[in-house]
Amino acid sequence: MEIATYKYHLTLSLEQYADGRPGLGKNLEIDFEHYQELFRLIDTLNQRNPFSNEEQLATFIIGLKMFSEVMIKNLNHPLFEELSAAYRPFMMKLKRL
Repeated sequence: MEIATYKYHLTLSLEQYADGRPGLGKNLEIDFEHYQELFRLIDTLNQRNPFSNEEQLATFIIGLKMFSEVMIKNLNHPLFEELSAAYRPFMMKLKRL
């Protein structure tokens, strides 16, 4: 049975280089799917205030969820050997926040 997923579109734009120059024309657009409604997850965790910064929390959740989807789809890849053992306990800790 296939799990229903939410479809997302992410646009990443380089606004400014580290030296202050504008990052004109540097854009990346990504379409991805996830089984959770990320906006609801961000709102829920925001109420618990784990980082006391809403922007950090949104960045963390989006990055974590995109990373974990790739890791799960490539679980047998040698790159994820060490992380796969720590992933489940980490997610359980996050859910207890």
